[in-house]
Amino acid sequence: MLNLPPLEALLAFHGLLADPVIAALSKAGQSGKAAPSLSAQLVEKAETLGLWGRLPATYLVHLLGGASLPLSRFLEKGQEAGPSLKKAIQHDLSLLWPYLFLDPCDLSLSPLLAHYEPTVHHARKGEMALLQALLSAKDPDEGATILLSHYESYGSGLFSEFDAFRLDEDGLLVGISDFPHYDDRDLLGYEAQKTAILDNTAVFAAGKKGNNVLLTGARGTGKSTLVKAMVSRFGEKGLRLVQMERTQLDHLPRLLSLLGQEKHYRFVLFLDDLSFDEGEQEYKILKSAIDGSVTPQPENVLLYVTSNRRHLIKETWKNRKDDTEEVYRDDHTNESISLSDRFGLILHYGKLSQEEYLDIIAHELSKKGIALSQEELRVEAVRWEMEHSGRNGRIAHQFVIWYVGQCFLKKDKSI
Repeated sequence: MLNLPPLEALLAFHGLLADPVIAALSKAGQSGKAAPSLSAQLVEKAETLGLWGRLPATYLVHLLGGASLPLSRFLEKGQEAGPSLKKAIQHDLSLLWPYLFLDPCDLSLSPLLAHYEPTVHHARKGEMALLQALLSAKDPDEGATILLSHYESYGSGLFSEFDAFRLDEDGLLVGISDFPHYDDRDLLGYEAQKTAILDNTAVFAAGKKGNNVLLTGARGTGKSTLVKAMVSRFGEKGLRLVQMERTQLDHLPRLLSLLGQEKHYRFVLFLDDLSFDEGEQEYKILKSAIDGSVTPQPENVLLYVTSNRRHLIKETWKNRKDDTEEVYRDDHTNESISLSDRFGLILHYGKLSQEEYLDIIAHELSKKGIALSQEELRVEAVRWEMEHSGRNGRIAHQFVIWYVGQCFLKKDKSI
């Protein structure tokens, strides 16, 4: 009867047993037979995480690769483990080794788990390379060396597992598993703005100081998409994006303190479509954070903010018209301007030129294998623009969706 080592003896990776699947796998390894529900649990994990191959091994490596365990703070990107921790990891790999090469059928698990193909594959950075390297290692000691090398290259814990995060209702970080990855090379138009933010982010991702960025202009111009594209461009260099809502600004001081401790990562704190109405005071939290008057802004954190307002704080006509309140009016204007002045880089998005608008549409259609003559493109796209709210990237994208649909309908009718 198959008798695998009990995982209760794990040292560095004892936290793995908090995972119900690993706990059940350990129990099955000692009894020689898995509980009927374990196969279903592994299938659910495979579909959720996009794992493939021999599922007991791939799920175990998925957990080891991220190492979201208490010891993960000692295995930050670029930091070498101490000699005792190395020995503890070698000890643990000797226990985990048989589980990496386990045939699911040996534990009466479903044969489907031996060569599983998920609906969608998700390859976390370095994860499949780690799996192949571990399976090719000659013994557990070599496997431990491979695992430590992986941590030194990719880090460990939550920030090695995800590129982008949001705050939950309690202000805690939650990884975004389905974060959209945009290629900045696909974002046409606004070349000066794109170059400016790429240069600023490149310097920052390289470990140098960068500027906080304010992107202003009308909706649909691609401001948010460009910020999100920075993750795709610089994620491998340790850049992480944290999305935050205006209603969560109370959490900002604590969040800055938390991110500032993660010295081996660089963070873009992203506030999208931000503005404040007259009388609202939350902007003072943001202003204080940038100034460092309450919690200093860490050198590994930048704020990227998009807004439809150049000065973020709404200024009404009554703030301008009453000459008897000139002192108040000047104070209000200065307060309004002073917040935006805290951003070292201010990028304004105006209306696209017609040629830029048409170039975006032609580019997006070409990616779908559709080529329009210049005349047809101009007629159809300009008509669409006039029927909608003007020229911007969002309107161009909506036109592409419509036109691709029209092509499908024509093809469908011809069959």
